[in-house]
Amino acid sequence: MKERFVKHGTFVVERIYAASPERVYQAWADPVAKAKWFSKPEIFDFQVGGREYSSGGPAEGPIFTFDAIYQELIPGERIVYTYTLDSDGIRISVSVATVELIQVERGTKLIFTEQGAFFDGHDTPEIREHGTNIMLDTLGRAVEGEGKAGIGQ
Repeated sequence: MKERFVKHGTFVVERIYAASPERVYQAWADPVAKAKWFSKPEIFDFQVGGREYSSGGPAEGPIFTFDAIYQELIPGERIVYTYTLDSDGIRISVSVATVELIQVERGTKLIFTEQGAFFDGHDTPEIREHGTNIMLDTLGRAVEGEGKAGIGQ
């Protein structure tokens, strides 16, 4: 019999982007902009109570399923959502994620805080934090690259 357990964890990742808080917020709020740095959503309803759903992964597997509900949205300032992550149909975590956007002298300071319950060793807070770092680096390239192309603000 497989051992069942839950590991709780909280991590915080911070980034400074050379883009306005409005531009960074828009990169989360617009499905086309978000697909440039996150998975392309199959369902995308960016409003309080709205859902975002996507699934996919490498050709050799596994298939990851991201299923989120937006809990609070303050344009240009804050995004809070809860989400589950499954791997090949197995629930590996349930999390609350908070994205804070703070205007700084040359752009935006983003503070990403995730509080999660990670199940049965399928995932850990450390692995999730590593993946979040990669995701937020990709977001930075997307929002800063758009600025160089003269799109938006």
